[in-house]
Amino acid sequence: MMLSLCKEYWQVLLVQGILMGMVGGLLQFPAFAAVSQYFDKKRAVALGIVVSGSSVGGIVIPIALSKMLNDSSLGFGWSVRVIGFLIMPFMTFACVTVKARLPSRTTAFWIPAAYKDVTFGLLIVSIFFMFVGMVTPLFFLPTHAVARGMRAELAGYLLAVMNAASTFGRIIPGVLADKYGRLNIFSIGGIVTSITIFCFNSTKTNAALIVYSIIYGFVSGTIISGGSAVLSVCTKDPRNIGTYMGMGLSVGAFGLLIGPPANGAFVDRYGGFFEVSMFSGAMCLVGGCIALATKATMPQGIMGRV
Repeated sequence: MMLSLCKEYWQVLLVQGILMGMVGGLLQFPAFAAVSQYFDKKRAVALGIVVSGSSVGGIVIPIALSKMLNDSSLGFGWSVRVIGFLIMPFMTFACVTVKARLPSRTTAFWIPAAYKDVTFGLLIVSIFFMFVGMVTPLFFLPTHAVARGMRAELAGYLLAVMNAASTFGRIIPGVLADKYGRLNIFSIGGIVTSITIFCFNSTKTNAALIVYSIIYGFVSGTIISGGSAVLSVCTKDPRNIGTYMGMGLSVGAFGLLIGPPANGAFVDRYGGFFEVSMFSGAMCLVGGCIALATKATMPQGIMGRV
């Protein structure tokens, strides 16, 4: 609703950037922590189902907003307000139904000792590098598609296609993670995603771009749903899961601040996407390899089901 009132860039930055980022964290991590308290063996698939809701929103909302902005007389303000009214009942439902299973922890708000845990620290570093690289197609795929000759209208739907594939990419790997190990699937997902990003600049036709959107949406969903699941293995007390998620992802999220501006500088400097795909793919590959190496710090070892 506040976004609909914005007229200047600095206002959009405050509302959509800072305020939305803070609110997103206040919504996501308590909900993830509450769900994690109800599940142990099936925690990864439960979190995958939870986070798949953002993929469904990523399909519906961009298409609806595009239609209202381009094919109606509503204008920017009321188009955004309609989206606000659309989201409101879902937020109300969540506020009423999301409840923790266990009482709140009565000890310190922060758990600084967690950062001394080698496994936890390596997972944070892994997530950081994955986040630097994995968001590249989300930011640049429509621009890249238009540069390859795709119509702007069709290019605008690529993100919806990507989000549709990501819905399955967040649930199916969660099922596999509970069976074969959360860290195993998370590390494999990071490595496979890096390979997909390396191929970003090689997509040259409309068909290739659409197929790429589907493949990338699916494999990157493993990172999005798996990041929270692997952090939950670092604590045995379910009441600490939310704190561990917040402490871990708040540091790893700095990768999201670094990746897009760095890639934008590459595009501005070189005028293409080859350097972007190489840099982002390498960052995601480093993250996947670190996640794989993290298994050596656990009792099950490199070959174990972790």
